[in-house]
Amino acid sequence: MQYKDYYKIMGLSRTSTQDDVKRAYRKLARKYHPDVSKEKDAEAKFKELGEAYEVLKDPQKRAAYDKLGTNWKAGEEFRPPPNWDEGFEFKGGGFTGGDASTFSDFFEQLFGRAGFRPSAQGQRGFDQRGQDSHAKIYIDLEDSIHGSTRNISLSTPGMDAQGYIQVKHRSLNIKIPKGIKPGQHIRLSGQGDPGSGGGKAGDLLLEIAFNSHPLYRVSETDIYLDLPVTPWEAALGAKIKVPTPEGNIDLKIPPNSRQGTKLRLKGRGLPAKTPGDFFVVLQIALPPANTEHAKVIYQKMQQELDFNPRLSLGV
Repeated sequence: MQYKDYYKIMGLSRTSTQDDVKRAYRKLARKYHPDVSKEKDAEAKFKELGEAYEVLKDPQKRAAYDKLGTNWKAGEEFRPPPNWDEGFEFKGGGFTGGDASTFSDFFEQLFGRAGFRPSAQGQRGFDQRGQDSHAKIYIDLEDSIHGSTRNISLSTPGMDAQGYIQVKHRSLNIKIPKGIKPGQHIRLSGQGDPGSGGGKAGDLLLEIAFNSHPLYRVSETDIYLDLPVTPWEAALGAKIKVPTPEGNIDLKIPPNSRQGTKLRLKGRGLPAKTPGDFFVVLQIALPPANTEHAKVIYQKMQQELDFNPRLSLGV
């Protein structure tokens, strides 16, 4: 996936006002519109312009894009920085510049999630309930296993009187429910956009994601641990210590275990009505042949063990 420099596409600087963005779009849209333009690759440039305008015209999308920083060059391989969208509060402004499904993979990666899709709410009138706000927050696996209370910081973009992007910050104390999964939401009533004409404020929906863990990975309610074992532990069987989120346990490794063998500990995953499971995935670690003694042992195995791991391949 390639990085898109939307400012360069529109001939703007990062300090340009929202009025500057509108003027630049009108000028370039006339220049590259496929029905009238004689420019080379006008259709492709017009499409690229529409995508850039879709982001920079919207204070929320623009502030999110700006959060990626300035250390990227157009066309270079791009991966979003870890947790780049954490705590970024948005209201979902919808798409105005044509069919967003035709935009690039870069756009989809950043803005394809639910919160940036078109809002279902129409024009706000008297006694109108405020829009719901959305933000993504990252928690630790242990927060879900035990439940916790966390202080989170949210960044809310807007526009000042001069047309410049302005980001406000606020902090909230929230309760993390026990057993919450990635992709689920915590709803905070009345913490969204203010209502108009005496209408109620919208809600704040916090999408949950997990911080990467040095030991475990999560799938739905199940927790996985890649466990290194020696060749003799896998071949002969063993009883070894295994770390789990609830503490170390003794685990029996069956004889003749293979690389990738999964051992299931029922009910030791994420808490739920039906708790998840904890899976230990065996990873056979080979001792290095970095001494003469180690080389002799490997040579002896080579001579005495009738073993061809490629037999099933016919070679």
